[in-house]
Amino acid sequence: MTEDKKGILLETGTGELEILEFTVKNTHYAINVIKIKEILEIDYVTKVPKSNPALIGLTMVRGDVIPLIDMNYVLEKEFTPINGKIKTLLCEFNQLKVAFCVDEVHGIHRIGWNLIKKPDMVIENSDSLIIGNITLGERIIMLLDFEKIVTDIAPSTGINESRIGNITKKDRMGIKLILSDDSPMIRQLLDDVLTKAGFGNMKFFNDGQQAWHYLDNLVEEKGERFIEDVQILITDIEMPQMDGHTLTRKIKEHKILRTLPVIIFSSLITDDLKHKGESVKADAQMSKPEVENLVGVIDKLIEKINNVK
Repeated sequence: MTEDKKGILLETGTGELEILEFTVKNTHYAINVIKIKEILEIDYVTKVPKSNPALIGLTMVRGDVIPLIDMNYVLEKEFTPINGKIKTLLCEFNQLKVAFCVDEVHGIHRIGWNLIKKPDMVIENSDSLIIGNITLGERIIMLLDFEKIVTDIAPSTGINESRIGNITKKDRMGIKLILSDDSPMIRQLLDDVLTKAGFGNMKFFNDGQQAWHYLDNLVEEKGERFIEDVQILITDIEMPQMDGHTLTRKIKEHKILRTLPVIIFSSLITDDLKHKGESVKADAQMSKPEVENLVGVIDKLIEKINNVK
């Protein structure tokens, strides 16, 4: 079975998303539909010797060799038996194509980002795979961090020391940045990378709603002089309360804030999805593993700002 999901997504920046609900061991989980290329039933797997136990093996999809990750093992530490067809979500993010084996697929739901609640402090920690919780009727559906799942299995696919080793440091203390990302790990990595590059005036926010409140209050206080406090916004896309596309659209439609440069820094920046950031008038878009190029993009935008003055 193949299910093409093109064309079902909403207009970008509306504050809504579509999630695919699925189950593993009778527990309900979700993934942002924007990450899914197809839903497949796989019946051909090549095992990889001495690989991570969460990797079932490799499969072929239209000529591409795709790693197949066992969500039963990731979530329950139990192996999925390989006997017949395997229900699979073929995804693309962080410039990778990866397939995830699940038990059942239960359909697509359209919801607002504001309905995704941040994980309770009791379960939120650096090892958590939960981005947020969604209540649908009597069900609690957990939105999972698929990027972390892949990075935990193959650390080289994410932001790592080898990517930031060649960043040149110079005095960038005068550049004022605000950054919005719901992942504590990514916020810390960005802080480390940008500090190493010479930045020191940074404000971090856990989601787009917090960043928007800050900017809105800043304009209330200073009007067009808001630029004294912030020169560039760097934002993720997937965040509870307000996503990065909606945040960018609100900024670019604002009569004063529209001059603020916005960099979308997300695992969802692919050739197929870049048009979404373009439609909300983002000034730059980068895939999260490309952190080594982020400093150069900031420098170019600051140079452009200075040339306009």
